[in-house]
Amino acid sequence: MNTDEPIPFEMPLTGSAAPPIANGEVVFEEPWQSRVFGVARVLCEQGRFEWDEFRLHLIRQIDAWQHNNPNETYFYFDHFLAALTSLVAEKDICSAAELEEKTAQFEARPFDHDHRHR
Repeated sequence: MNTDEPIPFEMPLTGSAAPPIANGEVVFEEPWQSRVFGVARVLCEQGRFEWDEFRLHLIRQIDAWQHNNPNETYFYFDHFLAALTSLVAEKDICSAAELEEKTAQFEARPFDHDHRHR
């Protein structure tokens, strides 16, 4: 067996935990959504948590919101981020203060900051 081959990684998200899908691909409406999805995947691949553990946090997050807001439309990736944030805190991967600091740093970056060419 070649140890250089990537390990297959499946992220089953079904039911209320299923992301928006089009043509078999996850649909991201904003760049931050794909980034937070990627962060969740990388943390899982690094063994920081099991994907099913994250999925359970996501399901609980969505179900609680739907219970308290039965007539409102929810935005999937808002709940994805909230579930990831709660799991990261629970696992002590990153403190709330560190997360707030990093968030502030990202928010302070100028628009189109990573598309400058020299």
